Amino acid sequence: MISVVIPLYNKEEQIAHTLQSVFTQTFQNFEIVIVDDGSTDNSVEEVEKFTDSRIRLIHQTNAGVSAARNRGIEEARGELIAFLDADDEWMPEYLATQYGLYQKYPECSVYACNYEIRDFEGKVTPTIIRKLPFEGEDGILSNYFEVASCSHPPICSISIMVKKTAIQAIGGFPLGIKSGEDLLTWARLAVSGTIAYSKTVQAIYNLGEGYVLTNLPPRRQDKGDPVGKELVTLLDRYPNKRVLKQYISHWHKMRASVAIRYGAKIETIKEVTISLKYNLFNLRVMPFFFLALLPQKIRFFIICRHSV
Repeated sequence: MISVVIPLYNKEEQIAHTLQSVFTQTFQNFEIVIVDDGSTDNSVEEVEKFTDSRIRLIHQTNAGVSAARNRGIEEARGELIAFLDADDEWMPEYLATQYGLYQKYPECSVYACNYEIRDFEGKVTPTIIRKLPFEGEDGILSNYFEVASCSHPPICSISIMVKKTAIQAIGGFPLGIKSGEDLLTWARLAVSGTIAYSKTVQAIYNLGEGYVLTNLPPRRQDKGDPVGKELVTLLDRYPNKRVLKQYISHWHKMRASVAIRYGAKIETIKEVTISLKYNLFNLRVMPFFFLALLPQKIRFFIICRHSV
């Protein structure tokens, strides 16, 4: 059995559609563990409209998405755990594809597939995944950090299934981190085990209404950069330190992207400097440095017209 873990917080307009995408799976041997993280809207009432006995609804006071996922992991009865966010969805063959990877690559601890990004108007943006180490439709993602450094994230929170023992072994999702807690979790899993990956698109990441890439991100990066610090600690455990350093450089490029859109000039330059420290040849971070040197009005004009 696969345990589908869904953290739920104020998604009354989306949760029914998300659940429907689970119930229409061709693979039906699953349970759904929904962890209500203190919702204040009618999310719980929407879930209770479903009478399927495979749903287990668990309540907790608001503690954040990591705590909700960890509670779901703890409550899960299946050996395999598939994560799904309450406003996203799966295509009908998603669980069958993931279970097929599990059967084909039993030595792996993580199973992932490709996904697409869909905006509120239904426009689909395919992911760009580069440098996969295999030719066929699926294989072992032996170079996770290399792929993640030059692509859309090859793993996201709706396109991963993991062995329960593997996610428990790394302590679940880190608490107290507002941005990047999922990326840190995938990095820890990549260092600790092996990943089987399917190129087929089986999950849909839905952008909220009014989302525009050049808008301000929904939240600032965490002060003190706990994710970056934890990534550095993984260097001691990962044999290919050069590739992991490239990924750390990429992480600071992402932080620079957030900082520049908030107009944080000094912070942007700092993140660019750290990024180049770990990968001197990461030229993709340089536009943020030059943007930080421009007058505010010109910088804002450029950012509003170009995705950074």
